[in-house]
Amino acid sequence: MNINKTQNGDKTVFTLSGRLDTTTAPKLQETLIPEFDTAKQIELNFSELAYVSSAGLRVLLMGEKAAKAKGASLTLVNVSDEIMEVFEMTGFAEILNVE
Repeated sequence: MNINKTQNGDKTVFTLSGRLDTTTAPKLQETLIPEFDTAKQIELNFSELAYVSSAGLRVLLMGEKAAKAKGASLTLVNVSDEIMEVFEMTGFAEILNVE
């Protein structure tokens, strides 16, 4: 998985490409969680993401909890139908802010 970070005003955007799985989830965790120390708005762009495993879901949940703890927001955009189906089946559609 590749993570491309861009700054758009006061919003940090991470564009993820490839697969968010057991191998790549730690990389996202190391990149995403510390960002909440300074950023108030973080957007994860899933337009190039092909797959999310349970390890990826765990990191997304950690991100949501970190955002709430820091008074920040985490938003997922451009989520494919396949990944959205995973979110719906696992209940993550109710936990995460997906636009």
